[in-house]
Amino acid sequence: MSHNDDTRSQAAAGTAGSRTLKRSLSHGQMTMIVMGSALGTGLFLGSGTAIAMAGPAVILTYAIGSALASVIGAATGEMAVRYPVRGGFGTIATRYLGPFAGFLTRIAYWTATVLIAGVELVSVATYLNYWWPQLPLWTGIAAFGVALIVLNLTSVKSFGMLEFFLSSIKVISIVAFLLVGLCLIFFGLPGHAAVGTANLFNDGGFMPNGPQSVWLSLAVVMFSFGGIEMISISAAEAKDPSRSVRSSAKAMMVRLATFYVLAVLIVVAVIPWRSASGLGDAVDASPFVLVFEQLGVHGVAHFVNFVVLIAALSSANANLYAGARLMHSLAVDGMAPRQLAQVNRAGVPARAVWLSTSGMVIAILLALYSPKEAFLSMIFVIMVCALTVWVLILFAYIVYKRVEPATDGFRLWGGQFTAAVGVLLLFAVWVALFMVRGSMIPAIVGVGYFVVLSLLYFARIRHTHVIDEQTFVEAQQATGEYDAMKYDADHALETAAKLGR
Repeated sequence: MSHNDDTRSQAAAGTAGSRTLKRSLSHGQMTMIVMGSALGTGLFLGSGTAIAMAGPAVILTYAIGSALASVIGAATGEMAVRYPVRGGFGTIATRYLGPFAGFLTRIAYWTATVLIAGVELVSVATYLNYWWPQLPLWTGIAAFGVALIVLNLTSVKSFGMLEFFLSSIKVISIVAFLLVGLCLIFFGLPGHAAVGTANLFNDGGFMPNGPQSVWLSLAVVMFSFGGIEMISISAAEAKDPSRSVRSSAKAMMVRLATFYVLAVLIVVAVIPWRSASGLGDAVDASPFVLVFEQLGVHGVAHFVNFVVLIAALSSANANLYAGARLMHSLAVDGMAPRQLAQVNRAGVPARAVWLSTSGMVIAILLALYSPKEAFLSMIFVIMVCALTVWVLILFAYIVYKRVEPATDGFRLWGGQFTAAVGVLLLFAVWVALFMVRGSMIPAIVGVGYFVVLSLLYFARIRHTHVIDEQTFVEAQQATGEYDAMKYDADHALETAAKLGR
């Protein structure tokens, strides 16, 4: 670390007071924020496209996706338990992979979150069309977008309370859907005989489009798991980050795997897979609603449509929150305009919130000019960003395990080896992304975006960024592991020496 870097670190620490986020999220609120971010459109709406690609074998795709997401979530959680820092995994990547990786990780995730917020609002507007078919998509996007902006400009405690409420509705409803669906498959319901599992093997068998369809559909399915990284971002505003991260990570991995795999199993078992995938690339309804429509249970279908609308709204809310925090982190570290680092009286980075609404604007424009293609086009661009972030998280974890002492806390099973396998699987998804119909142009746009970001970093940002060790000091104080007699500037030098910088 150079003398200039030390000076920058001290300067950053000295001015951090007016830019510091407040730790006011309770344990339950943090858990539900993580669940709210991950349980969104990818399962309820995007599953129709995945079913069209893989047929009943999409169950395997979601199982593989759940396992890969668990690896990423566990690696993120292990690092967040030790360092619940502002900027989450992006700040950690800066320490272990260098400032360029830290910048790329955070700006990529910021891009993904603001676009996801837009995608989720497209979904909200689509679900409204179930009741009001003539309602233009852009009106629903704009109306709910304004509501989310107002909410995110209030205190994080108020945000956490509402997100807890929305996510609770979503989780309870999904559990109810699973119970009803499993009963319908194996036991039947009043007026409806048990449907059994015949639909899993009719019409071309379990893998009607061949084994490769399981791999190719991962390019769509992995979008469903976007948001698993929220655990690291929200840790910076948790009252008790160490306890909250541990329990949230464990709950997230178990619940997501159960919800996704069982929910998709029910969809393709209850109705023929071609009916479940009949939407193709369109987004006129949800496969979950279609399950009840096929059975003639219209009242329940209305309720399910309401639940998935809440799910999409909750996910949009959580992603707008995450995007604002990532942009705030970039600004504090000198990688974005300094004005974006300021927080309002409620401790909210208001300017970063406003900038993070850009995904909503993009969603409105796409809804105006190409509503049918808007959803999938944004998904594939998001996947380029998400895959980049996940690979960098796992690389950061591998280096983290090499230089940091082992702990008795929450850990990824298999450590560096499991993380390395995860990286290989993510590269396989990268390849699949460019082979899926309709994904080539959005994927190329995503790659071009990263080229521009890289040029911007080396031309300007690398001269302005700061190395702020103070955020790690604050994180250790929050976990109760900080010892002023042991932790000083020498710690940063020792870490840098281990990393070879």
